[in-house]
Amino acid sequence: MIVLASGSASRRAMLEAAAVPFEVVRPQVDEDAAKEALKAEGVDGRGLADALAELKAVAVSRRMPGRTVIGSDSVVALANGQMLDKPDSRDRAAEQLRMMRGGTHRLVSAVVGARDGVPVWRHVDGTKLHVRDFSDAFLDSYLDAEWPAISGCVGCFRIEGPGVQLFSRLEGSQFTILGMPLMPLLGWLRDIGEMPA
Repeated sequence: MIVLASGSASRRAMLEAAAVPFEVVRPQVDEDAAKEALKAEGVDGRGLADALAELKAVAVSRRMPGRTVIGSDSVVALANGQMLDKPDSRDRAAEQLRMMRGGTHRLVSAVVGARDGVPVWRHVDGTKLHVRDFSDAFLDSYLDAEWPAISGCVGCFRIEGPGVQLFSRLEGSQFTILGMPLMPLLGWLRDIGEMPA
């Protein structure tokens, strides 16, 4: 049984739906401090998602020797290169969604496998988010329905729910948009014998 180093409901749901045996152990890391340090170093969205996924996987793996641990993270990078964080208020969510409105942005999700405190596998995948030019009235009704549920979502949306209405088109894997490149992960788990091949 693998260990998921994440408290994300969507990542848990993906593994459950795919019939992957797992347990959840939340990483005890200062993700915000790590993110700020990486951004200060000029790390791009792809590198940020990968580094944070590794941080989580390694932190839990050190506490669980001999177990396969996976960590995952997602980053939304706006067309201008600015990276979004999880909104800490409804007003901040509205501000971020206005910044996304009418543009094409990139969502990157990474997954890293670790054993005995060492990263042993990784995969990073990106998708393009074509955000429609929605009205202020739509934005208000969307936030009425989705806040505070989206407070834990980078990009302020749940694609499996009303958040899909924010977009005119999505390019890439829905699993990546949900927060984890699932197909490559399943292939690796089969390759290492954690799941039947």
